[in-house]
Amino acid sequence: MSEPESASLDTRRRRLLYRATHRGTQENDILLGGFVRRHIGIFDELELAAVEALLEVPDNELADWLTGRIPLPDEAPEMLRRVRDEARWGPRDWSSTPSPQPPPARGGGGWAQ
Repeated sequence: MSEPESASLDTRRRRLLYRATHRGTQENDILLGGFVRRHIGIFDELELAAVEALLEVPDNELADWLTGRIPLPDEAPEMLRRVRDEARWGPRDWSSTPSPQPPPARGGGGWAQ
């Protein structure tokens, strides 16, 4: 990648990180913003575009999906599933396996399975 392309990608990443962490609702700032903060440095251009698309989803709808208040639609994009899965099961290395498995059941609350 040439110097101008690299600088342009860095600028895009900084803007995207700011937008993801300043959504306007604390839930989304934490869930989406935290996901982006952890992975922004390794996202390629297609993944950046996928996150940018999530930023266009209304706050209430996004928060409901990420917290599990409403199920994801069947046609939900992969990036939304990744963010939701990490919100449910914790940070993970997305380069190793595409779909996480839920942790073993524990007593005392937590996410409904």
